[in-house]
Amino acid sequence: MLLRRIERFLRATGMPRTKFGRLSVGDPRLVDDLRNGRTPRPSMEQRVEHFMNIYQEESHAR
Repeated sequence: MLLRRIERFLRATGMPRTKFGRLSVGDPRLVDDLRNGRTPRPSMEQRVEHFMNIYQEESHAR
């Protein structure tokens, strides 16, 4: 489930939920909306997954 992966990512990175939404898909309310039952389209899921993967790769490269 996407929300579960996002929650794990937020805990691991300490990133605020609004910053995550803004950086990943340009929507600071993304995490709150998902918590309230919003169902993301497959393209949005891909963008979010891509963001988390790239962010973690860059973090490990430092």
